Amino acid sequence: MLLATFKLCAGSSYRQMRNMKGLRHQAVRAIGQELSRRTLGDSSSGWISQVPRRGSLLGSQLEAALYSEQELSYIQQGEVAMQKALGILSNQEGWKKENQQENGDEVLSKVVPDVGKVFRLEVVVDQPMDRLYEELVDRMEAMGDWNPNIKEIKVLQKIGKDTVITHELAAAAAGNLVGPRDFVSVRCAKRRGSTCVLAGIATHFGEMPEQSGVIRAEHGPTCMVLHPLAGSPSKTKFTWLLSIDLKGWLPKSIINQVLSQTQMEFANHLRKRLESISATEARC
Repeated sequence: MLLATFKLCAGSSYRQMRNMKGLRHQAVRAIGQELSRRTLGDSSSGWISQVPRRGSLLGSQLEAALYSEQELSYIQQGEVAMQKALGILSNQEGWKKENQQENGDEVLSKVVPDVGKVFRLEVVVDQPMDRLYEELVDRMEAMGDWNPNIKEIKVLQKIGKDTVITHELAAAAAGNLVGPRDFVSVRCAKRRGSTCVLAGIATHFGEMPEQSGVIRAEHGPTCMVLHPLAGSPSKTKFTWLLSIDLKGWLPKSIINQVLSQTQMEFANHLRKRLESISATEARC
């Protein structure tokens, strides 16, 4: 069935398919749907078990025919980052509380070997998961409109339906003690059952060199996990693992303050954005 789907969508030889962008994209979508049907199955508990498993050897061979070596490298970087980030979240030991709000929002932190200090935001958002997914993934480039900590996010390249290369320009923070930073990252989004995982990590993209007056910082393995709140499917449990190297010379106390505060502020800005959208829809 899978080979028949591949031949039907591609309708050409390997060489022709590499040169026909439209047919390549059709084949990607069809093969992705078929592999998902075969491999996802029912969702189960635990962080890592919520992520779609890789396809069969056949699926890997078909991927190699549809993407360039560089594109395959980006896809692999995103998936490895996701597994590393979820592995960090799955280990419940060693987390220390950095910040907690009256509404229950909290930021935890721990030091992870070979990664450094990571921060974990845990919040409940009074909006359904699909609404958060739309805002964080489908409308990613609009984030600078509602999050003052972000000046701009631009998608530099889209690879298949799950992977993108982005450039993010962050505003100065902590009263300008932390100057503007920018990031070039590979991001991937996966959905399995009722859980969505959005992951990313720093990467190199030749068409986006470092910019004058801006320090090029780097994301370590980072992810956001979304799933309906148990017993209240109209609400979303939102977890954000942040691993970041701001570069430059900065005291650790300032870094810790900036990153934990940034996560808290993000949750507040996201809520306001979603509430604004809901209010607009109610008036229409």
